[in-house]
Amino acid sequence: MNHGSSDGKLAATLREELKRYPSGAKLPSSRELVARHRVSPGTVTRALAALAAEGLVVTRPGAGAFRAEPRAPRPAPGDSSWQEITLSAAPSPESAPRTVDAGGVLATLAAPPPGVIELNGGYLAPVLRPERALATALARAGRRPGAWDRPPMEGLGALRAWFARAIDGGSGTVAPSDVTITAGGQSALSTALRALAPPGGAVLVESPTYPGMLAVARAAGLRPVPVPTDADGVRTELLERAFRDSGARVFVCQPLFQNPTGAVLAPRRRREVIAVARAAGAFVVEDDFARRLAHGDAGPLPPALAAEDPDGTVVHVCSLTKVTSPSLRVGALAARGPVTERLRAIQIVDSFFVPRPLQETALELVGSQAWERHLRTVARELAIRRDVLAGALTDELPRLTLPLVPRGGYHLWLGLPAGADETALAAAALRAGVAVAAGRPYFAAERPAPHIRLSFAPAAGAAELTEGVRRLARACAEALGEAT
Repeated sequence: MNHGSSDGKLAATLREELKRYPSGAKLPSSRELVARHRVSPGTVTRALAALAAEGLVVTRPGAGAFRAEPRAPRPAPGDSSWQEITLSAAPSPESAPRTVDAGGVLATLAAPPPGVIELNGGYLAPVLRPERALATALARAGRRPGAWDRPPMEGLGALRAWFARAIDGGSGTVAPSDVTITAGGQSALSTALRALAPPGGAVLVESPTYPGMLAVARAAGLRPVPVPTDADGVRTELLERAFRDSGARVFVCQPLFQNPTGAVLAPRRRREVIAVARAAGAFVVEDDFARRLAHGDAGPLPPALAAEDPDGTVVHVCSLTKVTSPSLRVGALAARGPVTERLRAIQIVDSFFVPRPLQETALELVGSQAWERHLRTVARELAIRRDVLAGALTDELPRLTLPLVPRGGYHLWLGLPAGADETALAAAALRAGVAVAAGRPYFAAERPAPHIRLSFAPAAGAAELTEGVRRLARACAEALGEAT
């Protein structure tokens, strides 16, 4: 159950009532608040905790809640303008600028305002999450012996073994010792790029690609170099040239249901990607984010690149977060050879380890009968939502191009008319009550054409998807005029 709405409403009401109380005055008892506001005791407890965290209320065990003493006025802000020079200064003229631009990531992480339909998010809607199974797994995990002890730095052995089987499909080509547990896929990508690419160096990326990966690379002082893609994935003849011209030693790709295009790397290109990277003495970072987001009509999936690479060219990244909950941040890095120790060392330096209760919860979840049922439900529902969204776009916005309707993932990549201002369209869409993602953040360099990305996973259901497209059509009429 989602308590956020009732908790917030009660906290807002009490916040206003507190203005009539003198400092130190006692608030009504929890029982009185339950009766007066017709809410549950848990809602009262959470609302009072929120006010206590804001410094407005002091709770005293056995005595009740009291209005806190007035806070001292905040001191005048200091002069931090000196930081502009320090943050932008490079140690040498050859150094790559170290910038941190989270805009493309925030566009898919930030919750939209009330009443706005979310077609830009990157996580499953609450109705698609296995919340009951997660609650059961969390409760059981908390009762496991040693659940709150320090875990092994590389992760729990049983969880590493599960990920190894999930990555290689049970073939045995990935050993549990090859796996390091991480705090989700984003953390794994950050670790991989810092471990594999030299400071200031180039890293090859698909074009377009996931904005979070571009943000990670730039924050590490790396220079993303785009390699064009088509309906069959990355163009390997251009990948070979990019390695040669840039001197890069890392290529990051999403071979399965790529974000944002939805493309699946063709069988011939799978072999070529590994061969080209091996010839360049480079690593391939395989971001396998969508394997558990395959649709019901996807058919047999190709194996992970890591399962077909015995020589350690591929460093594999995967996570449980996308298919479960934004807060189950449990993922894995799989690698072979000396690079494994470097990856593990950076993971340990950055965060020591993933909290054991989270790892134990993940183990309980994937070992339960509810796990396979959940995967089947997600596969079925994502296919339905995809078809609803694609159909609504055909009916309402036929001049927007949809080159590929993917059979996995959670998004559609739409081409806009030439010369369209995608940023203006995204702003107009928000005014119309629907949040969409502009295409610009998905390109490492100049974009070849304007795009938007629509996500069908965060919506409450088919009706919301259809209404979202209607609102988008109104926004297109405002922002693009006759172009649509």
